[in-house]
Amino acid sequence: MTEQHGSKDQQHPLYNRDRPLINILLAQTATDYNLAELARLKIRYQGFPGARDIQSDLDKVLQQWGITEAELFEKTRQLHDIGGIYKSRGKREEQDWN
Repeated sequence: MTEQHGSKDQQHPLYNRDRPLINILLAQTATDYNLAELARLKIRYQGFPGARDIQSDLDKVLQQWGITEAELFEKTRQLHDIGGIYKSRGKREEQDWN
């Protein structure tokens, strides 16, 4: 097995799907939907041994929006308690656990 550039970083299986979304978050403001997406992606990449650019950009979004990770998770817990964040996707009560 060959290591890429001498590191043990892995390619996340959802990298190509998530990268465009993160670019959108970098360019937009902290709407309820964007907060939920940022929190979901922070959890997905937390502790992942690779995708360093994504992890860095997620932190950059937090800085741009002027919130901490703890504040992000608190806000999104409240949003999910209310419900309806992902209803516009046209799916009923489906959660994205990818």
